[in-house]
Amino acid sequence: MSKLSAFMGWVDDRLPVTATFEKHMSKYYAPKNFNFWYFFGVFSFLMLANQILTGVWLTMSFTPSAEQAFASVEYIMRDVEFGWLIRYMHSTGASFFFIAIYMHMFRGLLYGSYQKPRELIWIFGMAIYLMLMAEAFMGYVLPWGQMSYWGAQVIISLFSAIPVVGDDLVTWIKGDFLISGITLNRFFALHVIALPLVIVALVFMHIVALHEVGSNNPDGVDIKKYKDEEGRPLDGVPFHPYYTVHDLVGIVVFLFVFCFVVFFWPEGNGYFLEHANFEQANGLKTPEHIAPVWYFGAFYTILRVVPDKLGGVLLMGAAIAVLFVLPWLDRSPVKSWRYKGWISRINLVVFGLFFILLTWLGTQPASGIYKTLGIIGTVIYFGWFITLPFISAKEKTKPVPERVTG
Repeated sequence: MSKLSAFMGWVDDRLPVTATFEKHMSKYYAPKNFNFWYFFGVFSFLMLANQILTGVWLTMSFTPSAEQAFASVEYIMRDVEFGWLIRYMHSTGASFFFIAIYMHMFRGLLYGSYQKPRELIWIFGMAIYLMLMAEAFMGYVLPWGQMSYWGAQVIISLFSAIPVVGDDLVTWIKGDFLISGITLNRFFALHVIALPLVIVALVFMHIVALHEVGSNNPDGVDIKKYKDEEGRPLDGVPFHPYYTVHDLVGIVVFLFVFCFVVFFWPEGNGYFLEHANFEQANGLKTPEHIAPVWYFGAFYTILRVVPDKLGGVLLMGAAIAVLFVLPWLDRSPVKSWRYKGWISRINLVVFGLFFILLTWLGTQPASGIYKTLGIIGTVIYFGWFITLPFISAKEKTKPVPERVTG
């Protein structure tokens, strides 16, 4: 026995490292027909690691106070060695994180990855998404630029719409009667410590739940039905080394695109880093147009559809909450859209396109044609969820193969 084997044996007697690796990697059998859409789960994990590592580095030079926050960001950009690169990796990483998350969620819609027995996986995923939005919002406030300040003013003021306790709740969140240094300090603590811990815990539970019931696939069939004499799925391959090596190709391509944006287009034409945020926060000067970062755009559009503040908040809350109950709205006997009826497939494509439209509209003024399109997009967004139980239960579906088709 080699010294390494002896050492691993000693460790395994005290901590099940090898058994855990085998259960979740080398002896975890994933469907052999994963396609392009399955890269985005890996990309999401990659961006989570990027955000944590660059975030830790940024906190070493960032000062969370109203007087020095903006200046400390400038210090990071100009005087800290490679500080500009770390800051851009973090700011661009936030946008790429949400791109990966949205694509990962859409893949779940395409192939019914939320249906039985994967309901809990979907719920954990939606909880991660909700926590990411909170994490991103609080990180958005930290540079203490004009859009950071006024964006926080708009979002925090939404809580005042809650009857009876609304005004007190707003004061409690701010820690003051105005958005001030104490607000910034609170958001810094939540952004750097509390929310990342919650997100990492949810990601862990998301993966454990996934590996307990097994991964879905583009055909939506269970690969555990057909096994060889040793109990291995005939249509599955060990995640390691097959997919760990396979995913490296996608990771390299993804990082090429990510690095191109970081080095040549970090502002993203004002979508990744808004131009107003290069000006220090000023409570006496309101920006001409206050809009959130693009990844909040769809829900901000839905919020603005209703003139009444409470109605808008309830509608936006409903737009997020309805995602959690999706597993019980889809009553189709098949999982993958490959075998669903043509109405379901058209509806899903329309839903995806209008979600993109709503996202863009959230960065535009809420007037004229933009407001009209926002109303239409909101109706279609909720319409998809409302009609889903009836269409999925009644439509004619195609026969689902017994085994994966590749």
